[in-house]
Amino acid sequence: MTEAQELEKLRQSIDSIDRQIQELINQRARCAQQVAEVKEKYAQPGEQVLFYRPEREAQVLRNVMARNEGPITGEGMARLFREIMSQCLALEEPLQVAFLGPEGTFTQQAAVKHFGHAVNCQSKVSIADVFRDVESGSANFGVVPVENSTEGVVTHTLDSFFDSNLSICGEVTLRIHHNLMSQGDGSNIKRIYSHSQSLGQCRQWLDQHYPNAERIALNSNAEAALKASQDPESAAIAGEVASELYKLNLLHANIEDRPDNTTRFLIVGPNPTLSSGEDKTSIMVSSRNQPGALYQVLEPFHSAGISLTRIETRPARSGTWNYAFFIDFEGHRDDASIKTVLEQLQGVAADYKWLGSYPKAVL
Repeated sequence: MTEAQELEKLRQSIDSIDRQIQELINQRARCAQQVAEVKEKYAQPGEQVLFYRPEREAQVLRNVMARNEGPITGEGMARLFREIMSQCLALEEPLQVAFLGPEGTFTQQAAVKHFGHAVNCQSKVSIADVFRDVESGSANFGVVPVENSTEGVVTHTLDSFFDSNLSICGEVTLRIHHNLMSQGDGSNIKRIYSHSQSLGQCRQWLDQHYPNAERIALNSNAEAALKASQDPESAAIAGEVASELYKLNLLHANIEDRPDNTTRFLIVGPNPTLSSGEDKTSIMVSSRNQPGALYQVLEPFHSAGISLTRIETRPARSGTWNYAFFIDFEGHRDDASIKTVLEQLQGVAADYKWLGSYPKAVL
C-alpha cells in the first residue's frame, strides 16, 4: 500500500468517526431539549425554572476528566465538553452573563471559560453594575474578579457583598499573561495604561524596561488598549485579545513578574447552588469587640478539621475600626459538619452572612 492509499484510508475513517460524533452530539442536544420540557411540565405556577445547574455541570466535567484515557488530556477533553454543554444549554435557555468590561477583558475570558461560547456576554463598566444587573434580572449571572495570586484581593468585589443578596454559585481560575501593546514600535512610549492590578503584576518588568514612562491606572485593561489606540505616545498592558480588538502591535508578550500569575473569578447569581460533591463555601462574619474575638470565629473550623482556603479583612459598615472577615473554606453548607460549624459561628459572631456554597473550579 502506498503512502497516498494509507492516508486516504485514515481520512475515510476520520470522516466516518466525525459523522458519528455529529450524530451523537445532536442526540445529546435533543435530550437537553427534553430536559427543559420536563422541567417546565412539572414546574408550579409562577415557579422559576432553573435550566442551568452549576453543580450538575461540575459533576459532568469531573466525570469526563476521570474517565478520559487520552491521547487528549483530561482538561482538553473537558473543554470540548464545556462547549458542547454550552450549545445544548442555549437550546433550553440562552444565558445572559454580565461581566466587568469592556470587551476584551480577562473577566470576559473567564466568563467564556466557565459558560462556553454560546452565552450572551454583557459588558459592564463596573463591578457594582454587574451586581445590579443580576439583582434586577437583566442578567442570569455575573462574573467578577475576586483575587490575584500576585496582587491579592479585589476589594470592590468583596465590598459589593455587604449590600447584595446574590449568591456565589461558581468560581473560575485563569492564568493571566500580560502583554505590552502600542500603535508603533515602542520607541517613544511616554505613558503606559492599564488596570492598577496589572500595573502591579508587571511592576518589576516595567521598572527595568520603561522606568521613565508614566503609569496610568484605568478601570480595565481593555479600556487601556482603547486609550493606547488613540494615543501614539502610549502603550497598554492587556491580554492578547485586546491587541486584536483595538488593532495594536504586540511589542512584548508575557511581561508579568511571576509566571504563575493567576486570577480567581466568582460567578454570582440569584439562587443557591446544590452540593456537587467537591465544593467551597464563602461567608462574611464580624467579630465582637472583645479579647479573643477572632479566635472564637476561627476555633470552630479548627475543631471540625475544616480547611480554610482564604481569609480577608475589610472595614465593616457597623462603625469605625470594626472589621468584617471574608472566609472561604472547603465543603458545602448542606454537609453535616459544615452545618454544625455555621451554627456555632452564628452564636459567637456579631454579624454573619452566608455568601454561597459552590463547586470548586474544574478547569
